[in-house]
Amino acid sequence: MSALVWRDGKNPEVLLVCGLGSGFLPKAPGTWGSVLGLAVWWWLLAPLPWLLQLAVAAATFAVGWWLVQRVTRRYECHDDPAIVIDEIVGIWIALLGIGESWMLAGLGFVLFRFLDIVKPWPIGVADRNVPGGLGVMLDDLIAGVLVAIVLHVSVFVFAQVF
Repeated sequence: MSALVWRDGKNPEVLLVCGLGSGFLPKAPGTWGSVLGLAVWWWLLAPLPWLLQLAVAAATFAVGWWLVQRVTRRYECHDDPAIVIDEIVGIWIALLGIGESWMLAGLGFVLFRFLDIVKPWPIGVADRNVPGGLGVMLDDLIAGVLVAIVLHVSVFVFAQVF
């Protein structure tokens, strides 16, 4: 069980960094946080222009960094598994500007989860070497950027073929 659940699961800061409680689910909290991020993206962000999507993701990243820093210091728990605000922002970055395509959103979700779990270079380097709230948030930001590049290049290549 997450240390944050039994320490202070009703604290508003904890609830925010834990994806409104999605990070408290017992199995695969990062995946549940990503599912929440995908749902919010689909219903609220996907219809918006990409620049506005980016602004929302950047603001959430900044607030998330600050909140994660506060929560991890207060409860002395670096990157607790229940902290999923990083996955939420990461999936938003991964899906940035792809339009309302359920196929691209699904592919982006799978690629993002794969990179977040496996943590290849440079994601793993950031995960291991950047301390504090920034370190918690940065590896998922990098994973999101890499997935966004793959999705946009794929759309460009396949649009040229067909």
